Amino acid sequence: MNKRYDTTIGENENQFSGGERQRLSIARAILRDSPILLLDEATASLDIENELAVKNAIINLLKRKKTVIMIAHTLSIIKNADKILVVKDGKISEEGNHEELIRKKGKYYSMWKAEEQLLH
Repeated sequence: MNKRYDTTIGENENQFSGGERQRLSIARAILRDSPILLLDEATASLDIENELAVKNAIINLLKRKKTVIMIAHTLSIIKNADKILVVKDGKISEEGNHEELIRKKGKYYSMWKAEEQLLH
């Protein structure tokens, strides 16, 4: 990174892999210490070791009372969120925390059970 912090990491730059771009972007967002952080598929393109590191970083952000808005298809990354919104056909179909949504046995519950089966 010849320009250090100012090095461009966008998609058109060939010097970084998708996972490296993802990690660098998240690190920059954390270093800025913004009160609100938007993460779109934060663990996409990451190997398991880096996925765990990113999940731990997000957990630490939540402990510092940051507002973190996450778009995720992997539900385990959002399990500890204060509020989860389930979007179906472009509309919010369910909302609540993990435990509330599991008790409702709706779409979130079905997706959670499917993810559990994939992981076990």
